[in-house]
Amino acid sequence: MGVILNYCLNTMLPQTCVLCAAASALLCADCDAALPRLPGIRCATCALPLPDGNICGACLAHPPRYDSTTAVFAYAFPVDALIQRFKYGGNLAIAPLFTRILGSAVAEPVDLIIPMPLSPLRLRERGFNQSLEIARGVGRMTGIPVAADACRKIVETLPQAVLPWKERTKNVRGAFVCDADLRGARVAVIDDVMTSGATVNELARNLRRAGAEHISAWVVARTLPGERFKVPSSTFQVPSPRA
Repeated sequence: MGVILNYCLNTMLPQTCVLCAAASALLCADCDAALPRLPGIRCATCALPLPDGNICGACLAHPPRYDSTTAVFAYAFPVDALIQRFKYGGNLAIAPLFTRILGSAVAEPVDLIIPMPLSPLRLRERGFNQSLEIARGVGRMTGIPVAADACRKIVETLPQAVLPWKERTKNVRGAFVCDADLRGARVAVIDDVMTSGATVNELARNLRRAGAEHISAWVVARTLPGERFKVPSSTFQVPSPRA
């Protein structure tokens, strides 16, 4: 109920910028220009920035189970604060912002969008799946069907953010099942943030077993190597809806 009330309050109140609270669209032009967008030259597989070339050394040495990644932002201030407010604060009014930005960035043709699933316990605690909210919006924007129930998370794993880098693959191993028949399909997995890529890689393993021919990861933000072990900013506060 709290999430629904929060959404109604955010959508019914006069529109202000979610960052500076100026009267504007959901994001004013100045704040939009200041967001930490990823550089144009980046790995086609994992979306990490590159000085040149097309695929990074890590993806060449150990190719992931997904084929490509589209990411718009670096997971850095103030995008990290926006995602936390959306994901943990229940501010669903931020979802259309991520939908518009991500939907405008994707270009590769896919047959199906699959949101990163949450475990039943996490879904009850949060009240919504942030990846599904973004996926629904991108689906409406692009006309691509969203398969909300194609995959399930069956293991309650520890949050990836609290684990050392090398333990994240082990943490999500066996966490997902895919119930859909995806033989020959090109699918896009939508999530809010990609850090190590372990979670999408494990889901992609199940999508391959279900027959998916090509798997893309579409994410709002990508954690860069220098930011992997930093605690996201907790001092920045996205303005709350006006009472």
